[in-house]
Amino acid sequence: MMQSIPKFSVFRSLSLSLLLLFTSAVTIAEANECKASSGYGFVCGPQNAEDLVLVPATKWIISSAMAPGAEIYLIDSNEKSWTNLYPADAPLARQDMATYGSCPGSPDPNNFVTHGLNIRPGENGHSTLYVVGHGGREAIEVFDVNANGVRPTLTWTGCVLMPEGMAANSVASLNDGSLLVTVPLHPGKTIADAFKGELTGAIYAWSPGDNGFKIVEGTELPYANGIEVSADGQEIYVVSSVLNTLLAYSHSNPSRQLRSSSPLAFIPDNLHWTSDGSLITAGMIVNFPRCDKLQTPGEFDLAKFAACPRPFIVSTIDPNSMQIRNLVAGPDHESFSNATMALVVGNDVWVGTFSGDRIGYLPLK
Repeated sequence: MMQSIPKFSVFRSLSLSLLLLFTSAVTIAEANECKASSGYGFVCGPQNAEDLVLVPATKWIISSAMAPGAEIYLIDSNEKSWTNLYPADAPLARQDMATYGSCPGSPDPNNFVTHGLNIRPGENGHSTLYVVGHGGREAIEVFDVNANGVRPTLTWTGCVLMPEGMAANSVASLNDGSLLVTVPLHPGKTIADAFKGELTGAIYAWSPGDNGFKIVEGTELPYANGIEVSADGQEIYVVSSVLNTLLAYSHSNPSRQLRSSSPLAFIPDNLHWTSDGSLITAGMIVNFPRCDKLQTPGEFDLAKFAACPRPFIVSTIDPNSMQIRNLVAGPDHESFSNATMALVVGNDVWVGTFSGDRIGYLPLK
């Protein structure tokens, strides 16, 4: 079903109705050519690969799939190929009852939509993957990643349910297993409210032993999106997709905002660390003449927006100085748009999308 939503609501809404709408914009990879063009290379097939993370010390990339019926994907960054990773043919589950005893069990593999990702290195070839899950329930799903075999495997180990009526967007983890998530829109709030300057969402926190996520007072923002935390756990970093800025908060006193970047030239979305200690984000350029004619004053048709190719920018930000460095820029492309994130792997910058049938990659210059 097509619907109109308020102007500027190009950002991801977390309701299933919009997830289904995003899916309607996805075409089947086999029906399209998948050759490199306009400076891009592509891995075609993955649907709505909204976020990507690199399995530590490997060539493997894990991709979310923000589309009903899609699976978590595994990308070979060397071969530029992909396979289904979870649920695949036989989903593995081994619940950690000591940590996630209140979780009602593994997610329904037939009704599992994945969104933001975070991965934390462990020991002996294992790491922990945290997944923002939608579909059958709103929760952060937790997986053990075993990279000791020919290819990594995922084993579901637990979940933390979101508060009633709330959907998370992005997730970050701390050394002690604590989690921080962003909720862009509280119940009753809309993206239109965010663009009026209202504080529509916030950061929420959970630690092992807690009954559930609780709001981090002082972090209320208009459309809180990507999130990360410093290695020592002392600072929280979050982007607002309305303010177009990165903000730093004290973890021990989050009502104290430490720093903020200048506005970015694009809509920042997911947030991740780079190997040199910078934060990396990416997003699309909204005010693009080719697509402006599709906009109607006071309204925005998401299907039309997703169908109109827009360029994107990838930037890194120094978390201390908040200095912005543009890393790469991608031109508008008929088969690839709606950029949400970037990941540097070797000499390539990989780019995800909330609506598309492929993942893009560009050479790192």
